[in-house]
Amino acid sequence: MTADLPAATARVQLLVKPGCHLCAEAEATVVQVCDARGEAWEAVDGAAHPDLLERFVDEVPVLFVDGVQRDFWRVDPARLGRLLDAPRA
Repeated sequence: MTADLPAATARVQLLVKPGCHLCAEAEATVVQVCDARGEAWEAVDGAAHPDLLERFVDEVPVLFVDGVQRDFWRVDPARLGRLLDAPRA
């Protein structure tokens, strides 16, 4: 089974699920880093995408930048900043 992210409307996507305390922490980090750089981001609700939750069940929250999985469980703000500051491939 292949689980694909929905079409991105933002460079940064964060897969989250309801009631996930790590998701709330990750979202706060993403907001802080993206807002500081003027980067758009979006939360992808795992409840609306059960195929994604099945695929990433043990890793939620999951951070994607430019469609590539970059972090899970906890988002490292320094790493996210470096990824966003790097030239796009």
